[in-house]
Amino acid sequence: MAATVFYLDEVPEPGAVAVLDGPEGRHAATVRRIRVGEPITLSDGQGVLAESEVVAAQKDRLELAVRTRRVATPVTPQVTVVQALPKSDRSELAVELMTEAGADVIVPWQAARCVANWEAKAAKGIEKWRAAARAAARQSRRAYIPEVADLHRTRDLLDLVRKAKADGAIVAALHESGTGKFTELPLAQTTDVVLIVGPEGGLDDTELAALAEAGADIVLLGPTVLRTSTAAAVALGALGALTARW
Repeated sequence: MAATVFYLDEVPEPGAVAVLDGPEGRHAATVRRIRVGEPITLSDGQGVLAESEVVAAQKDRLELAVRTRRVATPVTPQVTVVQALPKSDRSELAVELMTEAGADVIVPWQAARCVANWEAKAAKGIEKWRAAARAAARQSRRAYIPEVADLHRTRDLLDLVRKAKADGAIVAALHESGTGKFTELPLAQTTDVVLIVGPEGGLDDTELAALAEAGADIVLLGPTVLRTSTAAAVALGALGALTARW
């Protein structure tokens, strides 16, 4: 079994001793009860991976001898998930699932039919999503923690879609009204994919028309209607199987 991953802002070179403290150190020493002699993989969350061994342990801090260090190659295509805000009880679950499934960038979107409203608490919501992405990345032993962008309104999303299309990306808005299938898009022929997931109430007609005009493909993900909190993970799984990501 691969060693557990923990994150440091900066990972030392081989031969150095790294200190894991703060929330990561407390989680490793107190929750996971990692002890002297156990292996740990350290990462900066930006691709660096270092194999290390615990040489000293306290209740909220570990010291680790770094043995090897490398940089993981990013997978392609890179995937940005635009996630309409789910209801509060499923919000962080959506982030966890898409992180474990391989999302590279996560964009929270205040869509028209969102039950949740972040207008007065966007900073708090973003902080929770970033914490959820970090925890899920650790759980799934990722070298890269997904970037969680600031809250996007629809006008911001349309700008994102236009720029992505200008740069050659595939932009897929997942919706039951789609006439084409997600799996029929030329996903293996691009380096960037943007997935747009609507809220529980679905994308409204105005949003669908604006997204299509901006260049997004309105497509069916599968034969059933999925929850907004699980749709991105399902799409990422299909994408992984259809491209070189897996």
